[in-house]
Amino acid sequence: MPHNIPDWNTSLLVLPNNEVHIWLASLDVPAKTCTRLRSFLSEEEISRANRFYFPQDRDYFVVGRGLLRIFLGQYLDSDPTTLHFTYGRYGKPVLDPNENNSELSFNMSHSKSKVIYAFSHGREVGIDIEDLNRDVDREQIVRRNCSEQEKIAYHTVPAELKQEAFINCWTRKEAYIKARGEGLAAHLDQITVSLVPGDEPRLLDTQAGEHEITRWTLKEIDVGSGYVAAVIAEGHDWHLRQWDWSWVRDCP
Repeated sequence: MPHNIPDWNTSLLVLPNNEVHIWLASLDVPAKTCTRLRSFLSEEEISRANRFYFPQDRDYFVVGRGLLRIFLGQYLDSDPTTLHFTYGRYGKPVLDPNENNSELSFNMSHSKSKVIYAFSHGREVGIDIEDLNRDVDREQIVRRNCSEQEKIAYHTVPAELKQEAFINCWTRKEAYIKARGEGLAAHLDQITVSLVPGDEPRLLDTQAGEHEITRWTLKEIDVGSGYVAAVIAEGHDWHLRQWDWSWVRDCP
């Protein structure tokens, strides 16, 4: 992770309507970088950060939100400290429409020290990243949160691929419900996604019917060994562009 932070006054990012931009970064940064990123946050965000019990969790929140503000500032040609967010019914942050008339949408997710961001223009977007080796009671989660079609697919996968199939399912569902702003309020067992390793990522069924299925395009993101990530966005007329901020000294 570079010690310097891209200068939002001199480096602007352009987001065409037919692209979804993905930024991958590390939350592990030098202390002085964390301090600078903290200076971009609002009082409300700093208060939220200070409520974390463990220092690492606090710093990860600061870095994640600080980087979000930098990226948004570059896309909007705005000072990142002046951006204001409002929150949906289930906590999804969006740019305050009373202060910004942009159609820029965004979403973020983190797992351990990795954080990933998605940005789109004029279309809702959701993203999720998970540790491939995440240690959970996957059989119980499958029973409670998977549709019948997903359960059948999961149980037909060879034992050595079940963990990957499970993480595929989880990231794709999470990306979808985050795009819709539903969070944990969603009935996950009424959403069906493809999960078999090697199969095309697809939203297969929802309680909202065929129109909802055709509304979205779901894609897998290559985030390196040990992690799985998925992004979903409205429409079918878009493609991905992806960068790793850990390797960027100055944003393009």
